[in-house]
Amino acid sequence: MKLKLDVNFIKSVTTVFNELNTMGINLVYLGEFTHDITKQFTSFTESNLDKKKEEKNIKKKVYHVMVETLQNLGRHSDDSDLDQGGSGKGLFMIGQKEESYFIITANKVSVDNKVDLEQAVNEVNRSSPEELKEMYKKQIKGGDLSDKGGAGLGLIDIARKTGKKLEYQFLPLDDENYFFIFKVEIN
Repeated sequence: MKLKLDVNFIKSVTTVFNELNTMGINLVYLGEFTHDITKQFTSFTESNLDKKKEEKNIKKKVYHVMVETLQNLGRHSDDSDLDQGGSGKGLFMIGQKEESYFIITANKVSVDNKVDLEQAVNEVNRSSPEELKEMYKKQIKGGDLSDKGGAGLGLIDIARKTGKKLEYQFLPLDDENYFFIFKVEIN
C-alpha cells in the first residue's frame, strides 16, 4: 500500500528537517522518559561519539550531562503520571555545532514548582567552582530527597562538569503551568 502524503505536510517535514540539520541537532525525542529510553539515548550517543573519535573527557561529559538531564525529565516534569508509577514527559534534543555539544530539554513545570526551580538554577549560576563543590558536598551529606526523588544534585553536577552557566527560560503555557526550556553546552 502506497503512503499518500499531503504536499503541505511534506513541505513541513522538509522544513523541520532542514532547520534541525542547520542547528546541528541529531536526536530529537518528544514523549515519556523511562529508564529504557535513557539507556537507548545514551547508547546511541556513545556510538556516535565513538564514530567521531571524540576525546574521552568530552565523551564522559556529554554522557554524564545527558544522563542528568534525562533523569530530570523523567523525575521532575509536571506533565507526567509519576503518581501512578509512570515517568515524566517532555522534549529532549542533542546536537553539535562546531566544537560544542549541546543538550536541550523542555518540560511542563507548574507555577508552584517554577519558583523553586528558578531559585535553584540562579543559585547554581551565581556560584563559583569552589562554591559549587561545597554545595555538592553539602547535598551529598545531608540533602533531603524531594517528593520526586531528587536531592538537588543534578543542576550542581551539570554546572561543575561543564564549567558553564546554565541557560534556561520559562514560557507561560496557561494560568497554572510554564514550559521550562533548559540548555547545556559542553566544549
